[in-house]
Amino acid sequence: MSEQRGPLPRRYARYYLEQTPSLVWLLVVNAVAMLVGIRYYVETMPEVSTFLWPLYADSPAALFLMTLSVATLLPFLGESLDEVPLTVPLAYLHTIALVWLIKMGLWTVVALNIGFDAYFPAPWAYFGIIVTHLGFVAEGLLVPHYARTTKGALVTALVLALGNDVLDYGFGYHPPLRYDPGLVLPVATVALSVLSVVIAWRLLPSKKPI
Repeated sequence: MSEQRGPLPRRYARYYLEQTPSLVWLLVVNAVAMLVGIRYYVETMPEVSTFLWPLYADSPAALFLMTLSVATLLPFLGESLDEVPLTVPLAYLHTIALVWLIKMGLWTVVALNIGFDAYFPAPWAYFGIIVTHLGFVAEGLLVPHYARTTKGALVTALVLALGNDVLDYGFGYHPPLRYDPGLVLPVATVALSVLSVVIAWRLLPSKKPI
């Protein structure tokens, strides 16, 4: 089965995910980007409980989940993506990884534009961060080419995303910002949580895993 899955042509997904050099480089780039992201949070992390770091550092967490998701392909290098098996736990991992990537990629664009005056026109603080986080969404387009989802995985992703929103804005653990998020950003974030799950539902084939 080799039908088109999402806007990314399947030949590109096969190039990045079926060959050892490209898959390893993808994992390495994700790992480096994750470390760079953690550096952004590190100065404020001492104020946050160690147990909450994975939920506080939202963008690095998204990259970590995607790295785990892609790493599940390592045992199947050299095989077609069509032959990669799927289990229920993998359906949950791939779905949550995709939701987190989409949400954090779009959230960054929204957050920086709500606080536009605090970030623009700094080359990195505005343009650089937006471009790199839109890369999250682009990378997420690889997921439908090797993953499936289930109703349970989608519901779980939605509950976790909304729970993270409560933690972020109900308890003040949102990513560091140069402005007060007020009410607009929390509402937009909840909307993005729902939207990200809807996008995952539309992109991911929904077939019963083994």
